[in-house]
Amino acid sequence: MWKQHPKALPFLFFSEMWERFGYYLMIGIFTLYLKDAKEGFNMDERDSASLYGTFIALVYFTPFLGGLIADRFLGYRRSIIMGGLLMGAGYCMMGIHNLNLLYLSMALVIIGNGFFKPNISTLLGNVYSTAQHMDQKDEGYNIFYMGINVGAFICNFFGAALYTLIGWGAAFAAAGVGMFIGVLTFIIGTRHYKAYDVRKPLKAGDMPLWKILALVVLPSVIFGAIGWMIKGDGYLLDSNSTDAFIFACIPVCLFYTALLLRSNKEERPAMGAMLAIFAVVVLFWAIFKQNGSALNTWASRYTDREVKGVSGSILTSLKQTDKPANTTYQPDSVVKLDHQFRKIRENGKEVKEWNYPPYFKNVAPGKLPKEGETVKAWLPSLSQSINPFWVIALTPLVVAFFTWLRRQGKEPSTPTKIAFGLLISALSVLVMVAAVKAGNNGAEKVSAWWLVASYGVVTIGELFLSPMGLSLVSKLSPVRITSLMMGGWFLSTSIGNKLSGILASQWDEYDDKTNYFWLNFILLGSAALFLFVLLKWLNKVMKEKGVN
Repeated sequence: MWKQHPKALPFLFFSEMWERFGYYLMIGIFTLYLKDAKEGFNMDERDSASLYGTFIALVYFTPFLGGLIADRFLGYRRSIIMGGLLMGAGYCMMGIHNLNLLYLSMALVIIGNGFFKPNISTLLGNVYSTAQHMDQKDEGYNIFYMGINVGAFICNFFGAALYTLIGWGAAFAAAGVGMFIGVLTFIIGTRHYKAYDVRKPLKAGDMPLWKILALVVLPSVIFGAIGWMIKGDGYLLDSNSTDAFIFACIPVCLFYTALLLRSNKEERPAMGAMLAIFAVVVLFWAIFKQNGSALNTWASRYTDREVKGVSGSILTSLKQTDKPANTTYQPDSVVKLDHQFRKIRENGKEVKEWNYPPYFKNVAPGKLPKEGETVKAWLPSLSQSINPFWVIALTPLVVAFFTWLRRQGKEPSTPTKIAFGLLISALSVLVMVAAVKAGNNGAEKVSAWWLVASYGVVTIGELFLSPMGLSLVSKLSPVRITSLMMGGWFLSTSIGNKLSGILASQWDEYDDKTNYFWLNFILLGSAALFLFVLLKWLNKVMKEKGVN
């Protein structure tokens, strides 16, 4: 796999693999941790989904600033190392059971990712900027993307074992260790990409860094504070954090619009094409990033997770208790599984009430164990490894497919790949519509194969879209602001991530879960249709730039 590619690729591949190991281990257990009534923070579905959406949104919001600082001041290597160290520290702190420390650790991850994520992607693009490797850029990003998912696949087994056997703190610490290994790997490979770490000179009309901080970052902070305080209780959407995020995005979106308007005639078509694609793929991320919220809930509540004849640390014991019929069955008290309480107010007092349907509640009567009988079930966080498994399995096939098309002179353009990625991703939602119907709208548990199938389809769409977006920015962006535009790609991811949290926070409001997934299908299908309408113009821009 490596022989035909630059020597820098393996080091960037494994650096990103370990970084994603830490990130996805943390994300896979984050909402479970928030909802844990005993050792977590006892949040309900709405609050945990909202905080999750805000967190992953901000994680991808800061790369626009981290990319800018790297372009203008720090350079890529120093930014990547600094960002990695901040994230590692944040992960390690996250398991300390204190709400203020949780927010501080989240802030470290948010800032650290802002420095790490856009700059390692930009550095990879620079490595492929030579004439010898330019035609391999899409393929290089696909291989790099597989590294992301190797880390995302293996991490959930470590996370499940550690938080079951030892506790949440051990699982979060493992995420931090993974991040530190990634930083060390990056440092070891320095000689292979040192020459490509070149800061871009300012051109006439470019705003200096201090001015961007004053005109974009400071207003974002002020707007976010205003959004948080307005009405005091989610005036626009589901929460104060959502209002704050939406308001904070306004100055940044205006900044990218100003970049387009201030660009010269040669740069403007490419800038416009990138911003158009950024806007459309927001809806992809809004649906795709529900893997850590709504689909995690689906795995926990509605999927048959019983495993017979197997024991191990990734499994948990479930014991049917002697609760009255039609009330609750609860997991064995020593097990960290579904986190059952929510806070409500009753007669003016705050009390705890069973909220999440226990595992046995929707087991078919014929399969319900006898009272006191213990069964084994895999932990719901392990469902987070299904998508990266498919990425690992399908990436070589997708790369080979596009390589074959390129040799035939029929390889589609990068925007065309992204459009088909949106369409294929929309089809994956239909699998979940069928899953809801198979389980009679949650009345009975369904096979895990429904999740496997849905993730399989959306992964094909993801491979057509996500690495291609990184490649597109590298191809079209003016050289002096490549990391800044890479930050724009991650800003679209950020907005989509927050929208995913907003959508998932409404899960319990849908009595018919098919309507929830039909809404997701309509959003993704509309995005695909819109991009197909733009394809003629986008392909023209690509051709004028001399790239595919």
